[in-house]
Amino acid sequence: MSTSTPWELVIGLEVHCQLKTRSKIFCGCATSFGDAPNASTCPVCLGLPGALPVLNGHAVELATRASLALGCTVHEESVFARKNYFYPDLPKGYQISQFDRPLATDGCVLIGRRADGTPRGIRVHRVHMEEDAGKSVHDRFRDVSAIDLNRAGTPLVEIVSEPDIRSAAEAATYARRLKQILEYVEVSDANMEEGSLRVDVNISVRPRGSHTLGTKTEVKNLNSFSAIERAVEIEFARQCAVLDNGGRIAQQTMLYDDKRNQVRPARSKEGSHDYRYFPDPDLPPLRLSRAWIAARAQALPELPEARRARFAAQYGLGDVEIEQLLATRELADRFEAVAEAASDPRRAANWMLGTVLASVNASGGAMADHPVSPARLGALIRLEASGEVSNTAARQVFALMEHEDIDPLTLATREGLRQVRDDSALVEWIGEVLAENPVEAARFLAGEKKLQGVLVGLVMKKSKGSADPRMVNQLLGARAG
Repeated sequence: MSTSTPWELVIGLEVHCQLKTRSKIFCGCATSFGDAPNASTCPVCLGLPGALPVLNGHAVELATRASLALGCTVHEESVFARKNYFYPDLPKGYQISQFDRPLATDGCVLIGRRADGTPRGIRVHRVHMEEDAGKSVHDRFRDVSAIDLNRAGTPLVEIVSEPDIRSAAEAATYARRLKQILEYVEVSDANMEEGSLRVDVNISVRPRGSHTLGTKTEVKNLNSFSAIERAVEIEFARQCAVLDNGGRIAQQTMLYDDKRNQVRPARSKEGSHDYRYFPDPDLPPLRLSRAWIAARAQALPELPEARRARFAAQYGLGDVEIEQLLATRELADRFEAVAEAASDPRRAANWMLGTVLASVNASGGAMADHPVSPARLGALIRLEASGEVSNTAARQVFALMEHEDIDPLTLATREGLRQVRDDSALVEWIGEVLAENPVEAARFLAGEKKLQGVLVGLVMKKSKGSADPRMVNQLLGARAG
């Protein structure tokens, strides 16, 4: 994004995250994805007259955990309100949400470091609980629209940032870090493809150096990090062009079309007064004790930012490796178990990010279900580090370990993959190679060192890969000396 423009980009994100509960926020209907249309509904989520909501306690616990993980202050009292608007997929004609008294406020998400090394954080304005709406399904071939209310009443937290973000890349990084935190504390699967995590981006521009916010537009329901970046870049360019030509920005809701790679208006943007908020008369204020909140804070796992610092200090890994290992909590946990079993963090990281991750991705299963346990993989890594098996042979043994619950040393012995380190066997192979290649042997022994690699390769071929290449190099070097 060019810095030559006289306009500064200002971004705030509203992230809707589905909480990982078995039932909806105000009724007992299931929240499972992929059910037959309208199968998971009842009088409460259908908005039928006389049906009363009952708050899901597990949803409150998960929302509290998310708020604490984001560094927010969780308030002992919050209030549910009715947010009134009409959508075909909102059967009550209002959404139960929180307005002026949300669950939590004043958090922060670190997204990296500035050029001077200081932390760069994006402030979290508020976290509030609410129910999801249903889903409109449009069939353009039959020219009909239908409503699926399975999603109506699904428990959400909405996480609203302050307008601290200044680039499309920062917006995507903030969303990635936020998703990572939510996954680490196990409040959501944060599956963007299934709609468990949806992002609305508020975008405005102002003259560089100004502290007054410009008129914002909101790009709704972005479901990938690349879509966030592209939508921001397109809308920023559009607003700059309007202002450069003396026009004014209209406050409106926008939609991003990923097929055409364009942002287009959907409707005029509502303000809070348009929704006519008022406290929901069917729900009492949500009251949480200070001790209950403190217990949830105490139970939080190690968060990604703390783990970043520890991985660097404890394992001596680089930033790129750390970010890759922290991609998911299960990957980071598995790495630590393998590193301990192998007593070699760097080799463990290489194995996890290479062979193991490729194997898990190919199987389509979960990391926790992979058949090669951390203890067995650690034993294999120790064999490789000691020179008992070569790098190539270790990969062959790993492939066998995926199908046989046998220790790696036994497998390597059975398959003839252990490296030969016996001097007499190595000397015999070297002698045969020198005899079979007299011209190269004479040049090497006369001091042409570059031929050593060629001769080592020939010895490895003769030994069918079983010779220890380091010892072969040493023995050849001694002959040339």
